[in-house]
Amino acid sequence: MSTATVTPRGGRLEAWLYILQRLSALVMAPLVVVHLMVIMIAVQDGLSAQEILARTQASSIWPVLYGLFVAAAALHGAIGLRAMVREVLTHHRTLPDMVALVFIAAVLLLGFRAVAAIA
Repeated sequence: MSTATVTPRGGRLEAWLYILQRLSALVMAPLVVVHLMVIMIAVQDGLSAQEILARTQASSIWPVLYGLFVAAAALHGAIGLRAMVREVLTHHRTLPDMVALVFIAAVLLLGFRAVAAIA
């Protein structure tokens, strides 16, 4: 247990991050199920990457679903990574936030590039 003093603002931030991480998990859960079902169907039918792209590009719903998936996963992962860095590096005040910001930016950039490829 950390002996660091929690300021009221810091306590509110932690509470909001806790809530945001749980909400992102609620968003991701059904999207993971849909993603896994799509993979199972695609593999079962023996579809190639080109055929899968043709199917996803034919519908506007896939980029929306995968865009939401990317955003939720980036947020969820960044909050979790921030918590881990904060536990390990207890003497750094801003480093966990910086690591989380770099992480979320990288995941959003790469994730939305992938979403753009199927749009």
